[in-house]
Amino acid sequence: MIVRPAQERDLPGFLALAAQVEHWFGPMVEDPGFHDAVNSHIRQSTALVAAATGSGLLGGLLFGAKAPVFHVDWLVVSEQGRGQGVGRALMDEASRRFVRGPGSIEVVTFGADHPGAVSSGARVFYESLGFTPAEAAEPGPEGGSRQIYRRTVT
Repeated sequence: MIVRPAQERDLPGFLALAAQVEHWFGPMVEDPGFHDAVNSHIRQSTALVAAATGSGLLGGLLFGAKAPVFHVDWLVVSEQGRGQGVGRALMDEASRRFVRGPGSIEVVTFGADHPGAVSSGARVFYESLGFTPAEAAEPGPEGGSRQIYRRTVT
């Protein structure tokens, strides 16, 4: 697996990743706003991908690299890449490239009562990276609860 900056040619891979998680996050594949967000992050060099030879993208990340509060704007690992360290590799590379303390990194993920909270493994994943649950966030487009997770950066 190689983690690298995303390129314009990676847009179809981002859409394929999005298709795998629309049941949790709401429509993205056909959403022009999502396309714009991916393309904007690519142009700003704040999009990363995890790629494996011959198997497409294993994961993708869009990162808000503005101090002092950095944001994981979007992180998805493909079904085939889950449990293999893909998400951790993307987060490690984003932290190395973009994060300078002091400050914090925030991500909005599923609320504890959301069906995706357990099945996606997102909350456990972020906790394993040192994030802690913080305040509630606005519900997702599908109506499910959301919560901010935060990690302090020194």
